[in-house]
Amino acid sequence: MADAASEKPEGRFSKRRRRSRRLNPDGTMTLIEHIYEFRRRLGYALLAIVAGGILGFIWFQTKVFGVSLGELMNGPYCGIDWHRRLGSTGPDDCKLLQTVPFEAFMIQLKVGVAAGAVLLSPLWLYQIWAFIAPGLYSKERKHALTFVAFASLLFATGAVLAYILIPHALQLLMNFGGDQFVTALTGDKYISFILSLLVIFGVSFELPLFVVMLNRVGVVKYQQLKKWRRGIIFVLFLFAAFATPGSDPFSMIGLAGALTVLFELSIQIARFHDRKLDKVRDAEGWDQLADDEAAPFEYTPSTADDPVEDAPKVKPSTDDIT
Repeated sequence: MADAASEKPEGRFSKRRRRSRRLNPDGTMTLIEHIYEFRRRLGYALLAIVAGGILGFIWFQTKVFGVSLGELMNGPYCGIDWHRRLGSTGPDDCKLLQTVPFEAFMIQLKVGVAAGAVLLSPLWLYQIWAFIAPGLYSKERKHALTFVAFASLLFATGAVLAYILIPHALQLLMNFGGDQFVTALTGDKYISFILSLLVIFGVSFELPLFVVMLNRVGVVKYQQLKKWRRGIIFVLFLFAAFATPGSDPFSMIGLAGALTVLFELSIQIARFHDRKLDKVRDAEGWDQLADDEAAPFEYTPSTADDPVEDAPKVKPSTDDIT
């Protein structure tokens, strides 16, 4: 009873040390420990997103490096001819229309959270990685890090391309109707249009990474991709036509052209990968085997599960008897 009472509950610091890679290289935990770890990592990730949202909310009206987030979001709208903007008195006068109370506040909050989540993405992505990594082998961790790095780069590239194409798309769409219409965009619909295009372009640019991943795991081969090339390119143009809001030709052609180039790049990567695998298979002689011929296989069973023989008994010496 005294020993049980003297035992103290395990502290938070000792639990954290037990979850560390140095003291627990296999990352083994019980189910309840996995739940606690998930809750802890999720809390840190949400704190990072909230902190990023606060920074983005402040940045919306505060200039950083000479430009504010609000000016970046209004940039494509300011690219429209000022004569076509309702209430505009000059090229530098470009203000969005607020139709309901708190619309500007909600727009600033939404844009701030989105920008903050992107700026502080290394922090919350690390929390996700720290929860998954203990269950992966070292080779799998290396491939996962490479996948995340290229996915982030491709998403950012797609978002930048969308931001470049948006002013041309708006200029074309606003020119329909000639001088009989004037442009008065509401803030909520305009910001939703911008954010949707950024997300659509960013996610669509993950296509080559998805194709390369399927090729790496052996789901699709280069010969299959080569056979399906024309059909997939046609599907990419259809996807771009339906995915771009407003179906303006600039956004559609820009997205479809970029996806076609990236898809062709992924095909060539699959080509080099399959060629390398063919050389390895040819060197090992696997392709020369007939369908009914057994492959060479050598197996040495482990002795770890063998029963341990009893140690031989040592006869007592005469000295011990005496």
